[in-house]
Amino acid sequence: MIGMDSRFLGIGELVETPSVAVVVDVMSAFTVAPWAFAQGAEKIVLAESLDEARALKARHPDWAALKDGPPASGFDMVNSPGLLRSVDLGGRTVVQKTTAGTVGALAVKEASLVLCAGFVVAEATAQVLRTRENTGVTFVVTGEDGQADEDLACAQYIARRATEARTDATEFLRRAAQSRAAAELAQGVRQGVHPDDVALCLEVDRFPFAMVATLEGSLMVLRPETVPSRGLLRAAQLRSTDENEVRAASGVDKLRR
Repeated sequence: MIGMDSRFLGIGELVETPSVAVVVDVMSAFTVAPWAFAQGAEKIVLAESLDEARALKARHPDWAALKDGPPASGFDMVNSPGLLRSVDLGGRTVVQKTTAGTVGALAVKEASLVLCAGFVVAEATAQVLRTRENTGVTFVVTGEDGQADEDLACAQYIARRATEARTDATEFLRRAAQSRAAAELAQGVRQGVHPDDVALCLEVDRFPFAMVATLEGSLMVLRPETVPSRGLLRAAQLRSTDENEVRAASGVDKLRR
């Protein structure tokens, strides 16, 4: 998709329904969601509110509900990739409610294509965009009223990956690692977190699938969409820095100390 027209908007700046939307929440909704799929979840229902999440859980006791912040009654898990990675979700439906990512996805639920993304599914998301004939893409920067630099950096990285054969992730990761959200996670300002959360949120292309959200009845449902492995292998070959160099440049280890 050469010449893709990209717009980067906060949730409050959405004045019309885009045709194609990429909803970005790096820390942590759309890092947590891929981990849920990796742990066996079949689908993720994006809830409008905490009350809706609780109601869905009450109607479907076998579903697993998660939210931001500390553990709470009616919820099985919190929105932390470090904590979720040890949970067996084989075949289960997850209900997710967060303060930014799920809100952003629901804000564009009428779009013809809604992708939800973080760095962990960056190339897979870019690969889906490359297959689209529509050259206009709206990236929804969900955090901090559209000002969250970790989300903007990820959105810009995905946009670049969709149009350029070679894109170095280092500078984008550095921005994300130095964001306010990263500092809050690393310093324990937020509740319901794990010491590895920042590092896990900054793993580029950890998972070989994109995430597509669609309306199924009255519910917005997120599912994984696997992309050809050849494209992901090529992305890995083109990445100009190895894992240790990226971590050093992004300052992840410094943040965790």
